Amino acid sequence: MGESTAPRRRTMSDQALIEGTGADWKTWLALLDERGAAELDHAAIARLLMREFEIDGWWAQSITVGYEQERGVRAPGQRPDGAFSATVSKTLDVPIGAAFEHLADPETQAGWVGDLELVQRSASPPASVRFDASDGSRVLVNLSVQGETKTAVQVEVAKLASPEDVGPAEEAWKTRLERLAAQLGN
Repeated sequence: MGESTAPRRRTMSDQALIEGTGADWKTWLALLDERGAAELDHAAIARLLMREFEIDGWWAQSITVGYEQERGVRAPGQRPDGAFSATVSKTLDVPIGAAFEHLADPETQAGWVGDLELVQRSASPPASVRFDASDGSRVLVNLSVQGETKTAVQVEVAKLASPEDVGPAEEAWKTRLERLAAQLGN
């Protein structure tokens, strides 16, 4: 496969990739092309990276997604199953427990979610909570401590039908996270 002319959205900079793996995008793309990665599925590319270049699974996944996007095998935001996802994040000026409670509690959700209904699927307090949303998407929320009084909140909206759904989902969830921050006094 040749290089795609479609717009691409790299998940990380060359500098971050060099710091984490010792090589930039151009190098990784060339190495994978030399090994016929364009003919491999996602899992096989990731295994090749881990086995041959001895990089850990997280870096292997990141390089694999970037490679697939560069070669036109995967559109930005597309998951291996063909569905699309959108990701947004926000740092809140509250401890992780308070952030989790506002995210997981149906009564407080009404103040920041808007007209979307969330049905909780699972939770691992205070680190994550997962929802089915009334619009058919799946919402995965991960929280991490960013100091004593700050919490990073990352929201992935999965099961989107098309690449055209990614931008509007990102905007809607950015707005929801802004409302959540305001509700928490940020």
